[in-house]
Amino acid sequence: MKSIKTRIVLAFFLVLFISASSSAQEIIKDSAVVAVAKAPSKQKLKIDGVIATVGDYIILDSDIDKGYLEITSQGGSVKDITRCQMLGKLLEDKLYAHQAVQDSVKVTDAEVKGMMEERLTYMTEQLGSLEKVVQYYKKDSEEEFRTYFFDILKEGKLTSEMMKKIIDGVEITPEEVRNFFKTIPVAELPVFGAEMEVAQIVVVPKVSDADKQKVIDKLNGFKKDIQEGSSFATKAVLYSQDPGSRSNGGYYKMNRKTPFVKEFKDVAFSLAEGEISAPFETDFGYHIIYVEKIKGQEIELRHILLTPTVSEEALNDAKEKIALIKKRIEDKEITFAEAARSMSDEKETRANGGALINPKTQDTRFELTKMDPSLYSQVSNLKENEISAPILDEEQQGKKRFKLITVTNRINEHTADYAKDYIKIKDLALKEKQIKTIGKWFDEKIKETYIKIVGEYRDCAFTNNWLKK
Repeated sequence: MKSIKTRIVLAFFLVLFISASSSAQEIIKDSAVVAVAKAPSKQKLKIDGVIATVGDYIILDSDIDKGYLEITSQGGSVKDITRCQMLGKLLEDKLYAHQAVQDSVKVTDAEVKGMMEERLTYMTEQLGSLEKVVQYYKKDSEEEFRTYFFDILKEGKLTSEMMKKIIDGVEITPEEVRNFFKTIPVAELPVFGAEMEVAQIVVVPKVSDADKQKVIDKLNGFKKDIQEGSSFATKAVLYSQDPGSRSNGGYYKMNRKTPFVKEFKDVAFSLAEGEISAPFETDFGYHIIYVEKIKGQEIELRHILLTPTVSEEALNDAKEKIALIKKRIEDKEITFAEAARSMSDEKETRANGGALINPKTQDTRFELTKMDPSLYSQVSNLKENEISAPILDEEQQGKKRFKLITVTNRINEHTADYAKDYIKIKDLALKEKQIKTIGKWFDEKIKETYIKIVGEYRDCAFTNNWLKK
């Protein structure tokens, strides 16, 4: 396990730590850096403020302190991160961003503004007000802070897009996975924590036609108001029940490969620029869409989602139905998997007999220490094949449903086994190959990019050859 941590986890922390930790800089030409160096002392300009230059980007000594501030503000620990390591990460971010510009990687202002509004909403909720956020970042005004934060997010997005471009084509074969596993000494094989496999049956309360019509009428009312001059974004912020887009006015950017439900994509791509759709239904509820811009194969849109309310009678009917399903399973009339296939209302799990898929690993195993807390609380006390009592589950959109959960398999903590843990081992092998690909990219780009590090930081022992020795 120590070997895995050394070769993969630590390396990935240093290489893939999110670039929001870094500070955005003004883009300058190298001649400007030289001018600062030669400035007369009476102008009170100090070269020791600029500690590094990467292409057209600079790094200030204070950016290291800001990097620490960003990490701690997100609940991270900076105890084991040296200033040299922080500078190394900032240098990586600047090289990613610099090369993204060279490679014409596109990041639109609208996309960055959407990200900014989402982040600002979260930070405002944490600190209590936007004014406190501005004070936390030691800015004199909201306008100054927004300009500063916009630059941070844009550079961070350039960095992540460039990184994605580098590793997107990296694939790994079964033979490479096998060879990777063979190189790990037996004494250093990773130990995987206790896991379980879980299945569920879902019963969704039926919504009456009258309640559906109320939502449709409300959306039609929004559409009429917007056509008469009201702001779609404001309506979305006030009324939409989509937590993923509500804070930024219902904004999404998408193409035909973006993973939205088919009904949503079909309507979105049928609209002309500036057109608002009629209300339509998906599994999430009822929507209207407004297309702001069409750029080739991409569209920028806003939407409002409303979910019909469920009556008490419908809730009671659903609860009674799921209780009867539980009794039939316990009376051995039908197995849990058979009941899931024939009676569950959840399309995603129905075909697999109710088996849940871990979204992080895409297999059926959930490691207990990494399981979603709400799911863990529902299954932690269940014995294998025991069925939970009916659980009333309320999703973020306000939709209510009842479910039964069972643990179909428990796997105790164990040393990695190639056959049993192939997916996890494949993931480790792929990460190592991605790290090597990124390392090779850094070696090539450092050689062809103007890089300058000054002062005491030239004594740092960097992971990459920033000093070109």
